[in-house]
Amino acid sequence: MSIELNQPALRHARSLVREGKVVRDERDDWSEAAPTADEENSFIERDGWTEYSHWHLGIDKSADRETKGAYSFPFGDFRRVHRGGVIAGESRAGQYDHVEIRDALKALLELIDADS
Repeated sequence: MSIELNQPALRHARSLVREGKVVRDERDDWSEAAPTADEENSFIERDGWTEYSHWHLGIDKSADRETKGAYSFPFGDFRRVHRGGVIAGESRAGQYDHVEIRDALKALLELIDADS
C-alpha cells in the first residue's frame, strides 16, 4: 500500500476554496461533519467513483479504484471543504509520514485562512 497525493482532488479542493465553498469549522467539528458510510454510498451511486475520489487527498494507486479503501484523507462533505477536515487530515498525514499530503493540506489550510 503506497498512498500518494491525489492531484485532481487537490485541484478540486483549491477551486472550492476560491469559490468560497468552505465551512470554517475547527478540527473537533470534523467528526460530526464527515460524511457517514451511507452518505458516501449515496454519493458514489449518484456521482460515481471519479467524483468520490476528488474528495480525498490520498490515493492508493495499487488498490482497486472502485473501492473506498483506495482513498484517504477526506476534506469535505461532498459540497464544501471543511476546515476541520483539512486540519484533521494534516495531523494524520504527519503522523504517518505522508509528507506530500501533509504539506498539501497545510497549504490548503493557509489558503482557507487567507481567504477569511
